[in-house]
Amino acid sequence: MAEVVKMPKMSDTMTEGVIAKWHKKVGDKVKSGDTLAEVETDKATMDFESYQEGTLLYIGVEEGSAVPVDAVIAVIGDEGEDYKPLLEGGDAAAKEEKPAEDKKADAPKEEKPKEEKAEEAVDTSNIKAAVIRMPLLSDTMTEGTINKWNFKVGDKVKADDSLADVDTDKATMEVVGYEEGTLLYIGVEEGAAAKVNDIIAIVGEEGTDIQPLLKGGSGAPATKSEDKGEAKEEKSVEAAPEKSESTSDDSRVKASPLARKMAKDKGINLNEVKGTAENGRIVKKDIEGFTPSTKEVTQKAAAEEAAISANAKEGAAKAGPTITLAPFIGEEKYTEKPVTQMRKVIAKRLSESLFTAPHFFVTVSINMDSAMEARTKMNEVSPIKISFNDMVVKACAAALKQHPAINSSWLGDKIRFNEHVNIGIAVAVDEGLLVPVVRFADGKSLSRISAEVKEFAKKAKDKKLQPSDWEGSTFTISNLGMFGVDEFTAIINSPDSCILAVAGIQQVPVVKNGAVVPGNVMKVTLSADHRTVDGATAAAFLNTVKSLLEEPVRLLI
Repeated sequence: MAEVVKMPKMSDTMTEGVIAKWHKKVGDKVKSGDTLAEVETDKATMDFESYQEGTLLYIGVEEGSAVPVDAVIAVIGDEGEDYKPLLEGGDAAAKEEKPAEDKKADAPKEEKPKEEKAEEAVDTSNIKAAVIRMPLLSDTMTEGTINKWNFKVGDKVKADDSLADVDTDKATMEVVGYEEGTLLYIGVEEGAAAKVNDIIAIVGEEGTDIQPLLKGGSGAPATKSEDKGEAKEEKSVEAAPEKSESTSDDSRVKASPLARKMAKDKGINLNEVKGTAENGRIVKKDIEGFTPSTKEVTQKAAAEEAAISANAKEGAAKAGPTITLAPFIGEEKYTEKPVTQMRKVIAKRLSESLFTAPHFFVTVSINMDSAMEARTKMNEVSPIKISFNDMVVKACAAALKQHPAINSSWLGDKIRFNEHVNIGIAVAVDEGLLVPVVRFADGKSLSRISAEVKEFAKKAKDKKLQPSDWEGSTFTISNLGMFGVDEFTAIINSPDSCILAVAGIQQVPVVKNGAVVPGNVMKVTLSADHRTVDGATAAAFLNTVKSLLEEPVRLLI
């Protein structure tokens, strides 16, 4: 009996997955344990193994396409078995067998949805072309921006050709179509965004009618529908003579209606604008990026200078000698960039944390003279170089065992007091921030902690972290000491109750035995959730961390 294969949930944050590659094709025999496909999640690409045996009867997701968790991606069963009722859920078959008199009895209001449903179920199996959709490159990605098209409509493409460069939440990545033929359709212009799984291109045999694919394809990109709307508007604009102030000089220039309107509002002659769209067509971004020529700027400046000169002559007799200033011609410029998906997620999560959890902050100064001496001696024998951050991690791990309220999590209707100590280490990457976790840090040596932190930092920058690397923290440390920061506060990484902000070590005057002497002081600030932690508890925890770092021999006990 045929069984459906659904998109698995490979991490607790995963909502969608991208089929990076199919290892089987329709008609292949599949055994339990065989790798069916490679699935891209938000941080890694993982193998998806089959738990069924039989023949692969159906593949419902193209390579590079994204589907939600639990959506049907394939069907496995006996060779030649009818699997369509599984896809239709039995509803479609029932509707086909419905008597004619029952159909007549249906209310007219129900006819329209049925027609629309029939239109959606366009049979595209005989069309010698394939749609290319916007791939999902992380579970937080909802849209991608076409940075650059590497081919134009009519070009021949190969299966391994990079069709376009796409800006995602983590990086700019190449989109490979995995199809061979002619590029028949481009649905998203350069610089425009498309939602995940929207159609961005179609590849197939030259001359193929692609309209059924566009009608039957789910989630056609908004940018394309807007272009169609613009095209209709453009036809009507060209059909009727314009009664606007636009000069006839640029009326025949190829431009979208929106670009033409923007040019008119800004007083820009379209003849002077270079179009970047297909066949030199001018679009919105060309108008936004247009700057007047030097000649125009000079003419305006000359006119202003003449007016100033005339006014100056009128009052010259009364004002006496005047100071003549040479005209200065400047240009206002700025650059705007779309918000990346990683930055959107960071903004969403930290906003929720800051505006949901009542933060309070406690700061202490720690004398690091002894820690500096101890670190020098430890590095003489340690197989891995130990950093001050490693010492802070170890000190916090030991202190968390003594102050369980700091090592807690707010769960809404209850508070979880964690008996294990998993410390998240904030790591900066090009597009934002990742937080890998050092697990059971209280039981690990300084050299072991140092090795793990260095490995996590490398994997984070190479984007090779696995879900098990960043899940399950009970406390977080954010260290900006390497940037020479004197002091700062951090936002809690929910559902943790606290995060420690570590600043740099500063040489300042300190009082020892009644005398002012040079000292090395480091400030640390604890951000705490007042729903789970009180001020006295936070202060007690910081004093424990302070005592451990000022007498680092205690870290080895």
